[in-house]
Amino acid sequence: MSAIQVILLAVIQGITELFPVSSLGHAVIIPALFRWNVDETAFLPFLVVMHLGTAIALLAYFWRAWWDFALAVLANRGAQPAAARRVFWRVVVATIPAVIVGAVFEKLLRHIFASAEIAAAFLVVNGLVLFVVERLKRPTADPHGAPGAGARRLDELSWGQALFVGVCQCFALIPGVSRSGMTMAGGFLSGLDHEDAARFSFLTATPIILGAAVLEVPKLHKLPNGGGHLGSMAWGAGLIAGVVAYVSVWALMHWFKRHEFKAFDPFAYYCWAAGAISLALLVLHV
Repeated sequence: MSAIQVILLAVIQGITELFPVSSLGHAVIIPALFRWNVDETAFLPFLVVMHLGTAIALLAYFWRAWWDFALAVLANRGAQPAAARRVFWRVVVATIPAVIVGAVFEKLLRHIFASAEIAAAFLVVNGLVLFVVERLKRPTADPHGAPGAGARRLDELSWGQALFVGVCQCFALIPGVSRSGMTMAGGFLSGLDHEDAARFSFLTATPIILGAAVLEVPKLHKLPNGGGHLGSMAWGAGLIAGVVAYVSVWALMHWFKRHEFKAFDPFAYYCWAAGAISLALLVLHV
């Protein structure tokens, strides 16, 4: 891949991994759409290291939450240790379904649904889910009051609701379906406002993305000469993806903080447009 292609992929990864628009779908669609000659063996290191960059960005942005978790769980200390422990263990519960399903079915699901045309179609479905979820839940805020007033707090999530968010996350194994989108939708339906649904989504994502990246990074060293120039480009892509991801999570959290009503709608519209246009171009071989 050329340097321009690597930079473009890294920027797109940094945005789409956290925005509810499916990074995996974009990773499948874009090379096919622009007819890049991408070898899967060469492409894997880029995806792995870019995921690692994203995970580090999430850890950096939410470092205080993870610090509070550590203090509360290990030493029963912190500003609100009981609340922090409740949130931490619900994050753990929400990660379990994706870990199990991913370990058992990930290769099968991605093999079945890996075509760019199917990924584009599921990107449209992803937009539909965001649009419908926004309208399934009654607004939790008084139009004349604070956004999110009356919403459930993170530490008020039940075990069942945390598990529900985790089950929603499993659908992201299908290219075109967004992991962050599904977990945000699950949290929103469980009573959280958009901001806390996004926060819970990102806290849940961190160990999963980081764990997957750590498992895959050693494969870089199995490439000839440790990947050589390809490996260096992959680490550069990871750095770019991490920086862009940090800016993305900052922008997204600020968006949800200021927009409680129909906050998922712009992402739904994007998924419909990007998915439909990509599908048409791919089918027509334009």
